[in-house]
Amino acid sequence: MLLTISTNRFPATDLGYMLHKHPAKWQSVSVKNGDAHIFYTEATDTCCTCALLLDIDPVALVRGDAGAAAPDAFALEQYVNDRPYVSASLMSTAIAKAFSSALNGKCKDKPELVNEPLPLTITLAVVPVKGGKELLENLFVPLGYQVEATQHMLDEQFPVWGQSRYFTVTLTHAAVTLQTMLAHLYVLIPVMDNDKHYWVNSEEVQKLLDKGTGWLEQHPMKQLIVRRYLKHQTALMSNALDQLLQEEQAATAAETEGVVPEEVPKVRLHDVRLQTVCDRLLALGVGTVLDMGCGEGKLLKLLMKHAQFTRIAGADVSVRSLQIAADKLKTDRMPERQRNRLTLLQSSVTYRDRRLDGFEAVVLVEVIEHLEESRLDTLQKNIFGSMAPARVLITTPNKEWNRRFTEDDTVMRHSDHRFEWTRAQFAAWCAGICETYGYTCSVEPLGQEEAQYGAPTQLAVFTQQPQN
Repeated sequence: MLLTISTNRFPATDLGYMLHKHPAKWQSVSVKNGDAHIFYTEATDTCCTCALLLDIDPVALVRGDAGAAAPDAFALEQYVNDRPYVSASLMSTAIAKAFSSALNGKCKDKPELVNEPLPLTITLAVVPVKGGKELLENLFVPLGYQVEATQHMLDEQFPVWGQSRYFTVTLTHAAVTLQTMLAHLYVLIPVMDNDKHYWVNSEEVQKLLDKGTGWLEQHPMKQLIVRRYLKHQTALMSNALDQLLQEEQAATAAETEGVVPEEVPKVRLHDVRLQTVCDRLLALGVGTVLDMGCGEGKLLKLLMKHAQFTRIAGADVSVRSLQIAADKLKTDRMPERQRNRLTLLQSSVTYRDRRLDGFEAVVLVEVIEHLEESRLDTLQKNIFGSMAPARVLITTPNKEWNRRFTEDDTVMRHSDHRFEWTRAQFAAWCAGICETYGYTCSVEPLGQEEAQYGAPTQLAVFTQQPQN
């Protein structure tokens, strides 16, 4: 596995300062299951080339945690595979380890170089590409690269076997910062391969967003990049795409107002949900609020900022979540007057609990989809029949939005969701509640709408009708 980075910007040896690697020294760093060696094949004022060579121990790779096998993997793939020999996700992790300062935009000796666009040429050998040269061009040309790709035969002694999926790739950019180029490689190398050598979890979403800042939200292949980088995990993909959408909206708004996009803070979809619910409660004029399924207390924290809410309660079935909420809200350090406004309770929407009676408004933010549909009748009886608050606010995902990243209607946004509804299904459920329990209801989109799919979240606001 070999990566080379070259520049002819004078003096070219400044590349050593930017990479924090001296051109006259051979340097090595340990990476998981092997070593990464950094050296320079050329270092003059007119041309400088730094090489990153990976030496992976195949035995250590098998003994280590190699992540989940691909669905189409054959039985012995753990032992017979190309992972120790190709520039795939192992190369991405090596880039992050060997060039961490450059990847994070740091240059101790010459900080002015960090933001300077450079003429750079990158060569990767060899890269497994699932999608051929067309994919390479679709990924890199929109970022300003010229792409040269040489495809290798499966076996030169047996040309009848045809071409392999392995390429030697050369990328040339006339003016790009070193940090941006490394971020492109870090994200897109495993995307080309459509695989990773390790388990992917929620931390990968933040890595993707961090390294994709400034380019991924505008990339025409954004959905494919997110899908492959996160190993097709639907919940993670949805989370990442939602956040990228918010970043894109913020950047667009900033451009319209003549503000530098980087100065616009990122807004996450879940934060939009919570703030919208808080704003609706303020507008409705309610004074007492129960947050059912309060989790770690994010909505409670928003509500506590407003004196209008004189009594606030958070209920959750999870004791651990309530403990985290208490810690984050710092209930042990609250002034007594504030502490008397807040109550945390272990309870459930599917059990009758008289401690939950008497609130003007009950809120369920992304709660109902975690229940079996067969339990919704019980929820309705408890919330709308027994507790019967003046207002009920419910948010739930819009299933149609999922079609932006998958054509499989059985796939849900999170693995712990028991169901997800289309806009029509949610509206029908709300109408049934109104007819049965004497409420009126308005349903509105929450988040950025698209003509075909609607918004990512649906918000229903129920109002109790006056008794005759």
